Amino acid sequence: MAFPQSFMDELTARSDIVDVVGSYVQLTRRGSNLFGLCPFHSEKTGSFSVSPDKQIYYCFGCKRGGGVINFIMEEENLPFPDAVRFLAKRAGLEVPEEEGDREAGRRRQRLLDLNRDAARFYYRLLQQPEGRAVREYLNRRQIRKATAVNFGMGASPDAWDVLLNEMTAKGYSKAELLSAGLIVDNRKGGFYDKFRNRLMLPVIDTRGDVVAFGSRVLDKSEPKYMNSSETPVYSKRRVLYGLNLAKKSKRQGILLCEGNLDIVTLHQAGFDNAVASMGTALTPEQIRLLSRFTKELILCYDNDNAGKIATERALQLLNGSEFSVKVLQLPRRRTEDGELVKQDADDFIKNQGPAAFERLLNGSENGVEFRMAQIAGKYDLSSDEQRVAYSEEISGLLASLPNEVEREIYAARAAETARITPEAMKIEVDRVRKQRVRRENRVELRKNLNPASQLQPKERSLRYENLRSARAEEGVLRLLLLDDGLFPAEPPLMEADFSSPLLGRVFTLLWKARVEGRTAVLPSLAAELTAEEMNHITALCQRPESVRNGKHALSDYIRVIQEEAAKRAGGEPDPLLAAAEKYKDKKGENRNVK
Repeated sequence: MAFPQSFMDELTARSDIVDVVGSYVQLTRRGSNLFGLCPFHSEKTGSFSVSPDKQIYYCFGCKRGGGVINFIMEEENLPFPDAVRFLAKRAGLEVPEEEGDREAGRRRQRLLDLNRDAARFYYRLLQQPEGRAVREYLNRRQIRKATAVNFGMGASPDAWDVLLNEMTAKGYSKAELLSAGLIVDNRKGGFYDKFRNRLMLPVIDTRGDVVAFGSRVLDKSEPKYMNSSETPVYSKRRVLYGLNLAKKSKRQGILLCEGNLDIVTLHQAGFDNAVASMGTALTPEQIRLLSRFTKELILCYDNDNAGKIATERALQLLNGSEFSVKVLQLPRRRTEDGELVKQDADDFIKNQGPAAFERLLNGSENGVEFRMAQIAGKYDLSSDEQRVAYSEEISGLLASLPNEVEREIYAARAAETARITPEAMKIEVDRVRKQRVRRENRVELRKNLNPASQLQPKERSLRYENLRSARAEEGVLRLLLLDDGLFPAEPPLMEADFSSPLLGRVFTLLWKARVEGRTAVLPSLAAELTAEEMNHITALCQRPESVRNGKHALSDYIRVIQEEAAKRAGGEPDPLLAAAEKYKDKKGENRNVK
């Protein structure tokens, strides 16, 4: 979608990348750049760099980069036009849009307006005679009216087309209702409401927009829970139920649970820092979202096999991140028949009360302690053979801990559990750790010895066909982005001279900007490049390049590109790729000898 170039220039000028990124990430100056913890992946050591001079960001860990618009697209999960509008609103600029652009923005806003009006309709019905069954259900669940109001709860009636008729009367089309996931096509040309005879739970994002709905039946019919499907304004991987309220909590950290009604009960009991994922395991996108509001997480999944698996996956995902992670395990409940059954947070608070939950919360284990307990539970530690097996598995866990003090402390605890000396456990942990380091070093060495892996882009779709030319093409772009004064009076290359279509296209875009009298800068390419392409171009700008002898270097790069273009025209192979293939063949021969 095209915006006037003059507007884009003013927008980027008013949206300083340090100010914008600094509102999401705590940055510390280190030399000419600023560094912080990357908001796009979990890390403990800041590898996220922001360059005020170039107005770009780049993470040396996850390899993502770009300009201020790319940052907002990534962080706020917005397409390019919406990221532009987001920044324009922040900068106090009116967006001049063409009809097609306005229409796309209008369609997105219409869906958000539709969700809001549907939520208000469900909310009104809850207060009316049609909502009596849902009100009775809330009473049985001991959910107070004030809590229901706080979460914007509503009622969908036991009818086929009440919402459909109400929303079409407001001017929304059936196509919009379908796109929002509020009605269903019966494949015979008719439509009916998706949510019927249910408690409705609007899903509100951190900006205050209703993006989706969760729901629960009032009886024992199936499916018990039904959520909105993915829509143009909703991705379940990127939303956490209750975070719009939890982000305001005065409690320390955020409590991560499974069910929406668990969150409602917890908030009502005073634990207003609780959130839930929308029917999925914890995702990297949700972790990034959480990192904007806290650095402390407490995992409180159900104490059944599925809950334990979800906890383990979350711990693996959070391993090595900046988060401090604890695990709260809910004890099983004994029934009148003496059977031990699982209970969720809602059950526990109703049976034991908020004070008991607070005590559990204060005594929650950290992630390492939880994983150690899970491993110990798999073995009969009265058996010598099982103690050996336990020691081997626990050593693998402890060897993965990056902190030496942590390894020593937990190794001593594991030794006590296995009934062996701390020295013996430490020796085993050190052995496993050295094995792991050697294995990683071998992988790294193989990677370094392989010229193709060192010179090729990370994304397979961007791989180079002529490495010698591509390296020179990268050099040309790097020099022109560092110093636009190096641009010759006439274009020394055509796009067809480039072996890489991406690098040739970027060269053309930079040259066009120069001809139009604009500064050729990387952030200006945000509308023209995909996220993967922008990541790659930003990455090549991180490599060292001196402009002291820039004209001479540029001339050398151009000569190489022209030589390789002539070779391609004559059908000659790229020598670097040939060397890489020879290296692969040699590896294959060595494997066969073994």
